[in-house]
Amino acid sequence: MNIRPQLKEVPMASNARPEPIIEIRGIHKTYGGSVVALKDINLELFRGQMTSLLGPSGCGKTTLLKIIAGLLDADAGEVRVAGKPVTGPGPERAFVFQDFALMPWASVLRNAAFGLELRGVAKSEREDKARHYIREVGLTGFEDKYPHELSGGMRQRVGLARALAVDADVLLMDEPFSAVDEQTRRKFQEDLIRLREIEKKTFIIVTHSIEEAVYLSDRIVLLSPRPGRISQIIDPDIPRNGDPDAIRRDSAYLDLIDDIWRGLRAYVE
Repeated sequence: MNIRPQLKEVPMASNARPEPIIEIRGIHKTYGGSVVALKDINLELFRGQMTSLLGPSGCGKTTLLKIIAGLLDADAGEVRVAGKPVTGPGPERAFVFQDFALMPWASVLRNAAFGLELRGVAKSEREDKARHYIREVGLTGFEDKYPHELSGGMRQRVGLARALAVDADVLLMDEPFSAVDEQTRRKFQEDLIRLREIEKKTFIIVTHSIEEAVYLSDRIVLLSPRPGRISQIIDPDIPRNGDPDAIRRDSAYLDLIDDIWRGLRAYVE
C-alpha cells in the first residue's frame, strides 16, 4: 500500500487534552438471556487516536465494536458519538468487516464507491472519490477487477478504501489483518499508521494480537474474559516515526508486549 502524504493539518495546542469523540456509559449485553457478553462498560475514546480492543477470545471485543457501530443494540447503557446517542448506523462511522463484506458481482471500483452510492451521491462524483482511495490503498490498475480475482490482502484494501470514501470520522475495524500473511500484515500496520496521520480519522480496532495492539495503538483497552469488563487501559509511549523494524526491536516495545502477556496469561491458563 503506497500512501502519499496529503496535508490536512488539525491545529491543537501542545498541552490540549484529546477530545472524546465516543462516550460509552454503562453498556451491558446478554445473548440468549443468559450469556453475559459485556458488563458495565464505561469508556471514552478520543478524536484522532487509534485505539485497540484487546483480550481473550469471547471477551466481547467485536460485540462492543458493533454496539459502537450501531449494528447491535445493547441491553442497557448508552453510546454517544460526537455528543449524539447511537441508535443505529450513522454517516460519522464506517465499519471494516473481518470477512471484507464485498459484493462478489461488483468491480473493485463499484465496491469502493458502494457506501457513497447508498447515500445517493452522483455516479461521477462517487467514482472519482473511490478512485482516489483505491489509489491511496495501492490498488491502482485493479479498478475493473472482481473480488474473486484478488488476494485476501487486496480484498481487505478494497474494504478499507470503501470505508475511507464515505469520509466518516470514525473507522471501526474488526480483525482487519487476520486474513493476510505475516509480511502483508506488518506492511498494513505500517501503512495504517501513516494513513491515520494523513486522514486525521479516529480508528478503533479489534485484535487478538498483543504485538499489533502495541505497534498500532495510542490506547489499548484490555477486556477481561466473559463477561467482558474493562480490565486495564494502557497508553503505549512508543515513538512510531522511525524505522518500523527498529521500533519492533525497541526494548520499550518488547517490554510492554511482555507486560500485557503476563496480564493475559492468567486468563488462558
